[in-house]
Amino acid sequence: MRQSVNPAYPDTGTSGLLSAFFQDSPKNPMFSIKPKKSLGQHFLTDKNIAGKITGALSCKGYDQVIEIGPGMGVLTGFLLENKNFSTTLIEIDRESAEYLRNRFPDALDNIYEQDFLHYRLEQEHSSPLAIIGNFPYNISSQIFFKILDNRHLVTEVVCMLQKEVAERIVSPPGSKVYGILSVLIQAWYKTEYLFSVNPQVFTPPPNVMSAVIRITRRPVLELGCDEKLFFSVVKTAFNQRRKMLRNSLKSFLAGKTDMLTSGSEGELMKSPPKAEQPAGKDNIWRGNSDYPLSELLSKRPEQLSVEEFIRLTNHIEAS
Repeated sequence: MRQSVNPAYPDTGTSGLLSAFFQDSPKNPMFSIKPKKSLGQHFLTDKNIAGKITGALSCKGYDQVIEIGPGMGVLTGFLLENKNFSTTLIEIDRESAEYLRNRFPDALDNIYEQDFLHYRLEQEHSSPLAIIGNFPYNISSQIFFKILDNRHLVTEVVCMLQKEVAERIVSPPGSKVYGILSVLIQAWYKTEYLFSVNPQVFTPPPNVMSAVIRITRRPVLELGCDEKLFFSVVKTAFNQRRKMLRNSLKSFLAGKTDMLTSGSEGELMKSPPKAEQPAGKDNIWRGNSDYPLSELLSKRPEQLSVEEFIRLTNHIEAS
């Protein structure tokens, strides 16, 4: 499906801040810094793709955007021209950070030379924000876990990452690539696969295809279960994804033989009752339904939806 570009962004032609990036000239600053393999740097060089990525930001519900790993600023030029939000740049590479300070002197106070994984997100930002970037493939999962830890702040994420990881994040239950990130991210965010990106538009070209996805915060304040336990159950289940849940979750079910046998004759187990949702709060996952618990425990983790993992977590907690 074709992804439309947000009209809040200027035309992606060569004007203003953007002109220096797309000149077909040996002096193009995109080639002034050698990408570092140790940092997983692959600099995007295609202006149209850069415009599509930044144009995928909704610009709704936030007035701050953080760009992770701006490198040579191919996305940054588009972001800084948008006055609907302020832009913070976080770049771990000293050489790239210096380049950005020289290239964008007006953004000097918003350029942080540090690792995003160590960035004090909650201390530096107190209102909703969006995150954008060409995520380094080797730490993309860690970035998403940090985003999940700060889900009360991060309203939207538009990012480019390895296609395999992108497909995993957006995949539904039953898919072979459905996994830990799929469940944890989809519990809190709506996920969308926007478009694929060929290696040829990078310097140097990566050995794999890339993809751009968008995740948007769901109106969920809590899951209706012990969320730390939920995270543990999901991670433990997928660490042994070939096993049925009654086997992979033995450490949680030790001594709880009723959970392993209830429903074996077709009996339906009800989700343990939870406290009433406070007025004015929205939680799409809460709700008690009848279902065969023993049948659920006979499944493998990739067969369970987010809601089923929540219900399983409640049974483990209540037993």
